[in-house]
Amino acid sequence: MNQSTFIPIITGLALIAVAPVQAQDSGAPSDEELAKKLANPISSMISVPFDFGFNTGLGPDDGDNITLAIQPVIPFSLSDDFSLVVRTIVPVVWQNDVAGPSGSQFGLSDTLQSFFLVPESDETALGTLTYGVGPAVLWPTSTDSLLGAGTLGAGLTAVALIQKGGWTYGALTNHITGIHDTRSSAGDLDSTFLQPFLVYTTANAWSYVLQSETSYDWDSNEWSVPINVFVNKLTTFGGQKIQLQAGIRYWSESPENGPEDFGTSFKITFLF
Repeated sequence: MNQSTFIPIITGLALIAVAPVQAQDSGAPSDEELAKKLANPISSMISVPFDFGFNTGLGPDDGDNITLAIQPVIPFSLSDDFSLVVRTIVPVVWQNDVAGPSGSQFGLSDTLQSFFLVPESDETALGTLTYGVGPAVLWPTSTDSLLGAGTLGAGLTAVALIQKGGWTYGALTNHITGIHDTRSSAGDLDSTFLQPFLVYTTANAWSYVLQSETSYDWDSNEWSVPINVFVNKLTTFGGQKIQLQAGIRYWSESPENGPEDFGTSFKITFLF
C-alpha cells in the first residue's frame, strides 16, 4: 500500500467528521455515558479525533514540532460476543529547525493501524473489564525522510481497562518490528509503546486524564516518556456531539535531540 492510497482515506475521514448527525432521541446515551465511552480506547462507538500537539527542544538547534494526528476509531460487530475495533493514527507534521540546516518540513509521517479483537465486557469485583488484542501495522506513508522512518512494520497490540463509577483505568501497548525498509538510510525499526491511563468522568461530562505515551527504541536503547495531563468536556455544537480536550505534557525522558521540557495539546473528537 502506497501513499496515494491513503490520501482518499484521509479525505473521507475528514468529510465524515464534519457531516451533521441527527439530534439525540430520548433513548440516546447521556453526555456522561458518552464521555465514559470515549475514555475507553476500544468502545463500540465511532469517533474521529483530531489531536494537535506542540513540542519544543528538538534537534541540535532546539527546533519546534507541530503534529495533527487524525485518529479514527471504527468498531465492527462480528457476533453477539465479539467485535473488531480498528484504530488508525495518521500524523500530519510540521517541524522547523529540527534537522539542522535542512530548515522546515511539512507532510505526512508514518501511519499506525491497530486491529483489536474485543470480547464482550465482563463484570468483575473491580468493575467492568474490557480488553482486546490483535495485530498492528505501521504503513510507510511519510512524505519526507525527516518526518518518518519510511519503514513497513508489523507487530502485536493489546489493551485492557476497568471502568467503575466515574473511573476508567488501564493500559494500551504495542510492539512494532520493521519488516521492510523503503529507504536505505532508515535504521532498524524495533519499538515498544506503552500508554497507561487514568480517567475520572463527572456527571456533567467533564473528564480529567492522567496518562503517559511511553516508548522504548530497542535499536538505539532510548526512552521517550511524556507525562500528560488533560481536561476534556463533552458538548454539542450544531447538533454534533464533540469532545474538546486541552492539556500539557512534560518530557521526563526523551532521546538525544528529542523533545524537552513542556509541550501542549489540543484535541477535538467527533462522535457518531
